[in-house]
Amino acid sequence: MRGCVGLGQGYVLSVPELARFYGIVIRMYWADHPPAHMHVFHGDAQALLRIDTLELMGGTLSRRALMLVVEWAMAHRAELAENWA
Repeated sequence: MRGCVGLGQGYVLSVPELARFYGIVIRMYWADHPPAHMHVFHGDAQALLRIDTLELMGGTLSRRALMLVVEWAMAHRAELAENWA
């Protein structure tokens, strides 16, 4: 199922979408692995971005998309950290 995470044994949980702008989608998965991070989707590109340092953990994004995401995340850093906890 697109936009869902399987939890095993037939359970499915909808993936929270935190933001959508300029074709960029930011999601945070429930009970995901540390460190605290967000999943970023832009076109065919996908990336993981740490919340505390805003460092790219994996994947790729265009330079412009990464700059927009970092700018958005800086403005919402406290909410992101609270959502992770």
